[in-house]
Amino acid sequence: MKDTASRIADGIDRATAAIGRVAAWCCLFAVLAEFAVVVMRYLLGVGSIRLQESVLYAHAALFMLAVAWTLQSDGHVRVDIFYAQATPRTKALIDLIGTFIFLFPVAVAIGWLSLPYVARSWSILEGSRETSGLPFVYLLKTLIPLFAVLLGLQGAAQAIRAALVLAKPRRDA
Repeated sequence: MKDTASRIADGIDRATAAIGRVAAWCCLFAVLAEFAVVVMRYLLGVGSIRLQESVLYAHAALFMLAVAWTLQSDGHVRVDIFYAQATPRTKALIDLIGTFIFLFPVAVAIGWLSLPYVARSWSILEGSRETSGLPFVYLLKTLIPLFAVLLGLQGAAQAIRAALVLAKPRRDA
């Protein structure tokens, strides 16, 4: 059973890392596109709403898709008053409790509450408010429930790992 749980957590970690690495390319795109917008506007006197909106899309995709990878690599801000000095068992207990009390309810609430919002956007294939903007707002909004799913899955992987640490006899921990 422990081996199966560990394999599930490893699979989630691999998927999270792969999605995060792909999302990280959005950062490079956003920088290059924003540079192009500035050059076009101030040197050439030309503007592009599509290019400006693509920066917004890349920024949103970066944050929404890489959040689980950031959680996996322990990159989120944490106030470490007791956690930094804690034993591995205590850290596992804190992680497990935090996942069930905070992470899962927030992920479920975001996912559940965003579904009607996203469904409405898909029903009209919502596009930009700007005439020459990108016609993919419905795809942009789809990142919200996807964010919740990815965060919840990574939370599950971390909860599995914490439970495995707690399941070990005390002398092995």
